[in-house]
Amino acid sequence: MSLQIRPATDVAYDCISLGEIMLRLDPGEGRIHTARTFQAWEGGGEYNVTRGLRRCFGQRVATVSAFADNPVGRLVEDFILQGGVDTRFLVWRDYDGIGREVRNGLNFTERGYGIRGAVGCPDRANTAASQLKPGDIDWDDIFGKHGARWFHTGGIFAALSETAAEVTIEACRAAQKHGTIVSYDLNYRPSLWNAIGGQDKAQEVNREIAKNVDVMIGNEEDFTACLGFEVEGVDENIRGIDVSNFKKMIETAVKEFPNFKATATTLREVHTATVNDWGAICWHDGEFYESKEYPRLEILDRVGGGDSFASGLVYGFLEHNDPAKAVNYGAAHGALAMTTPGDTTMSSLSEVEKVMGGGGSRVVR
Repeated sequence: MSLQIRPATDVAYDCISLGEIMLRLDPGEGRIHTARTFQAWEGGGEYNVTRGLRRCFGQRVATVSAFADNPVGRLVEDFILQGGVDTRFLVWRDYDGIGREVRNGLNFTERGYGIRGAVGCPDRANTAASQLKPGDIDWDDIFGKHGARWFHTGGIFAALSETAAEVTIEACRAAQKHGTIVSYDLNYRPSLWNAIGGQDKAQEVNREIAKNVDVMIGNEEDFTACLGFEVEGVDENIRGIDVSNFKKMIETAVKEFPNFKATATTLREVHTATVNDWGAICWHDGEFYESKEYPRLEILDRVGGGDSFASGLVYGFLEHNDPAKAVNYGAAHGALAMTTPGDTTMSSLSEVEKVMGGGGSRVVR
């Protein structure tokens, strides 16, 4: 059975996201602690999905977030506008001059190379997005008056604060009330949850959110840490994701959460920071669908690969309502996104479909 997705003609947007959007400062091939120059990008796990849907797949998208109204916030806004994402639902907070009350998030990120893994050093406490609270956003206006076929958010935003978690629950409930498909990327980050109750709090929050999710995205670690699902007999000698155990975990999860209409994850085996085996798997309506495999994929910048997988997955459902196509759009888009710098996609739909079809990497003239 396909997903019950609202017709495009009935709504203003194909997808709306909720999440924090940070200024990413990238030292390129160097290290954060020795850099003298940084290249600036925007990025955020939830936002990256909508930006990919706009820039690569041509969908109508908007994002919901909050910023301190200062030059850094306006710089990130300018990046968002360049990405073609509608900014009408952004919340702007007065800036006190030094960030004592509210500020914008920064994310210093090294790409990694060979035996040196990628490194992220976020500076995001007390940000405007983390201070969002229930009632700040008129969700009935967004999903009722404007309308969206799909809503995407995730566990990074939900972990920013207790009120951010409450806003996530509020948003998911409102989206479902108006017939919008809800996807959620568990995206477990221990460093975010430690300050607000650790793994116990992560499970409490995510299990409540999960009640209002149609498409759940996450790997074995995410399902265990965020939802409390364990699989007996995991072979610790297996590198990367054990697909058979992941399938068992999903079969258990959908029994407890029958509202899950689809689940998906990337399949990654790390050889080095710049060489990974890559693929993806999707469960829908009792069946599993695996993507084309990308063995020994050469990576320039792995950050955002999972978000680009999610945007391709969403596009596959929005455009074709076909889980087999969706997981392959996701895997190909994620693979391409990791061949370019920055969190967000630089690929086109034709490039994604060429990779899906087995096209080579010979020079294009």
